[in-house]
Amino acid sequence: MNRTGRWWKLRRRGAPGELDDDDPFSLPSHDDLQPMDTQEQEDMILSFEKNHAQQNRLWRGVFAVFLIGYAAFSMYSAFYQALFPWDLRYHAYFMEEMQPWIVILADWVAVLACLFAVKGLVDRSSSYQQWFWFSCCASLFLTVFWLYYMLRLPKFRWDVIWLPLGPLSGSGICFYIDHLLKESFEDIRKLRGYMYNYKTI
Repeated sequence: MNRTGRWWKLRRRGAPGELDDDDPFSLPSHDDLQPMDTQEQEDMILSFEKNHAQQNRLWRGVFAVFLIGYAAFSMYSAFYQALFPWDLRYHAYFMEEMQPWIVILADWVAVLACLFAVKGLVDRSSSYQQWFWFSCCASLFLTVFWLYYMLRLPKFRWDVIWLPLGPLSGSGICFYIDHLLKESFEDIRKLRGYMYNYKTI
């Protein structure tokens, strides 16, 4: 009741048909929304493009560094296997199943798969996606290779599941990140196209 009485008191202070500007319970008498002019639209789209470019560099850089780290680890693993065969536990599981040089070859294929994906992430040419496909093919080969030998073990070793799935996961994530970045860039291009269509009307 007090709030209602206050509203009527505030209404009676203004002239007939007018709303008191200090009245917190009154509704706006006109629409404050105004369409953006051409320069405001251009500034907004430029800010979207700048933000997209920053996000593009950031995420491609983050996953490139991650893959380079995995490639460096695979190189270390290959060299260690060459110098001290079967000393690494995740290699020693396969001692009875394959020759030492086969493990070294598999590690180098993992290095190539990671480097192909990194090349796709940093390449600026129009055919950069082919590097993702190269990485994916090498990763699929590794997945089949390692799963075949893991299934031949007396006991399936879950602690080395990263051997078949590591490079493949990296390739898949690169594909996904590239798809998301391309999709957001296409949205910005559509927005710019809508702005130009609006200007011609």
